[in-house]
Amino acid sequence: MRFRPVGADALLVEVGSVEEATALYRTARRLGVPATDIVLGARTVLFDGVGDVAALEGEVRGWSPADEGVQPSVERPVEVPTVYDGPDLDAVARAWDTTTRDVVAIHTGHEMRVAFCGFAPGFPYCTGLPAGLRVPRLDTPRTRVAPGSVGLADEYTGVYPAASPGGWRLIGRTELVLWDPGRTPPATLAPGTLVRFVEVAR
Repeated sequence: MRFRPVGADALLVEVGSVEEATALYRTARRLGVPATDIVLGARTVLFDGVGDVAALEGEVRGWSPADEGVQPSVERPVEVPTVYDGPDLDAVARAWDTTTRDVVAIHTGHEMRVAFCGFAPGFPYCTGLPAGLRVPRLDTPRTRVAPGSVGLADEYTGVYPAASPGGWRLIGRTELVLWDPGRTPPATLAPGTLVRFVEVAR
């Protein structure tokens, strides 16, 4: 881990992988670290609004966040009902050297976890697919992706909470509301959330 003070009252912790960052974030939440906000990134965790940055750094050095990944889970995953009819489903099947039905079976057969949110409010970056199934973003992004579109990029599965440009490989769509500013928390799939995509009929 690398520690970088940010201003007078924040600490950025850099780690080697998204799994380590997620485990560190979950440890911090479980222990109730006194911070105004804890922000999870792909390989970082930012502790903002910390009273004593040096003391927090010393505390974090003593954690074993990897243990978070081996604890038996009693969580119920948030189910994302998905119609698998995306325009890139065939291309993903070719990239995975399989059929479109197998793509659906693989995607629905793995529990995922939201590593972090970004790009747009409520946009989840979900991990959990095997490393060998990574797919690149489109060479030319679409100018408009419909809200609820489910896409793949690199190691992540994402869901577009609102219409926006985007370059992810679209394999399906959901009617689940991903972002509602009137809720607490506003993100349906907040960082750390366990997720399972479930196929529904079109």
